[in-house]
Amino acid sequence: MPKCTLTLSDPDDTSQRAAELGRSLVAGDVVLLSGDVGAGKTHFARSLIQSLLKEPQDIPSPTFTLVQTYDTIRGEVWHADLYRITSANEVEELGVVDAFDSAICLIEWPDRLGSLIPASALTIELVAGSDENARALTAHWHDEKWPAKLSGWKS
Repeated sequence: MPKCTLTLSDPDDTSQRAAELGRSLVAGDVVLLSGDVGAGKTHFARSLIQSLLKEPQDIPSPTFTLVQTYDTIRGEVWHADLYRITSANEVEELGVVDAFDSAICLIEWPDRLGSLIPASALTIELVAGSDENARALTAHWHDEKWPAKLSGWKS
């Protein structure tokens, strides 16, 4: 499985990488964000979404609402936090699976998707570094579209 590994020095570096990825995304792109609590998944998603908005706005965490949607310059973006989901049936009820085809989807805690994970998704794993602000980012994929979309990231 192809992959790309980066060291993110601080939250600004994370935001920059998220914005770089955001510029290449189109409807049908699914980004799965994995990592422990506090690893930076929501920061990455917020930064990516903010970079695509015409006007800056508050980007709340979808921890309790489960899904937030945004109209952006690249089309509709769905940001889902599946931490509180207990079954794939609940995911289907949220409409997230339908959005995989029609929107850009950012999914935190993608393990809750089970067999619903799209084969074309990009998986990004974030791990806290020894410095409290640093993160290790590992992206991996199966779909051939991702190397071009990640061309701005140097591994």
